[in-house]
Amino acid sequence: MLISIITWAWVFSGLLLILLVLLHSPKGDGMGGLAASGSSMFSSASSAESTLNKATWSCLIIFLVLAITLSAGWLK
Repeated sequence: MLISIITWAWVFSGLLLILLVLLHSPKGDGMGGLAASGSSMFSSASSAESTLNKATWSCLIIFLVLAITLSAGWLK
């Protein structure tokens, strides 16, 4: 039961990580330019980028910890 809950949390964090990476502002002409919009929910671009960076790094850490925990077999 616990392994299945952690597996679903790992899958969800992986999907969220993909979404967060795709939301980053493009440094060139990449896929991020396809979904560019003029409206912003943050006061400045640097604030939005900083918040997005923190969320991405947090999600990455959660994803990696769960991946290591599941692959090491510590929950058997």
